[in-house]
Amino acid sequence: MRKSVTALLLVFAARAETIDRIAVSVGNGVITSSAIDREIRLVAFQQRRQPDFSPANRRGTAERMVDRKLIERELASSHYPPLEESEVEPELAQFRKDFFPAGEAFERALAEYRITEQDFKKQLLWQGTFVSFLDVRFRPGVQVTDQEIQDYFTSKVEPLARAAHPGQTVSLDDYRDQIESTLAGRRADEQRDIWLKEARQRTEVVFHDEAFR
Repeated sequence: MRKSVTALLLVFAARAETIDRIAVSVGNGVITSSAIDREIRLVAFQQRRQPDFSPANRRGTAERMVDRKLIERELASSHYPPLEESEVEPELAQFRKDFFPAGEAFERALAEYRITEQDFKKQLLWQGTFVSFLDVRFRPGVQVTDQEIQDYFTSKVEPLARAAHPGQTVSLDDYRDQIESTLAGRRADEQRDIWLKEARQRTEVVFHDEAFR
């Protein structure tokens, strides 16, 4: 009797491993296949498109999830204050109003994508946390010179503005803040990418290819 029970438990364990196998090992943490699929469904739901479970998209999604784990580890070690769930409620309400204004359409769509409202809230929380991480970790050290602003205005903004508004005067001052924000954002993104590359070099990241076939 004991042998049959043990054999049955082994069968269940094997099935569970098949259903939710480890796709990526990140240091002492893991990313499972089901977590990748859930992330794909969440992104597709937010962008109002069909989920893409192709091997290439699952791999790309896993790469972004590795970055997320590295950032979450940095946030935890630096005692960065997490966003509160209440902070994304307005964004959630606006999303529902824009795309699911009637009845229970929102709930039906969640069921169709096989996600929960709490899953979606966590996604919004992460996105807000990510933006805050960029602002706190990288933007303070970014400097944009007047010459860089002038060059960007001359090469990018001015030609488009003149084409859109023929005969009107185009002034750098009208676009300075916007250009500075754009350039600072790009510089912060570059610094983030360098930091992520270095963080990956310090962390053992292993992709299990069988999970992406």
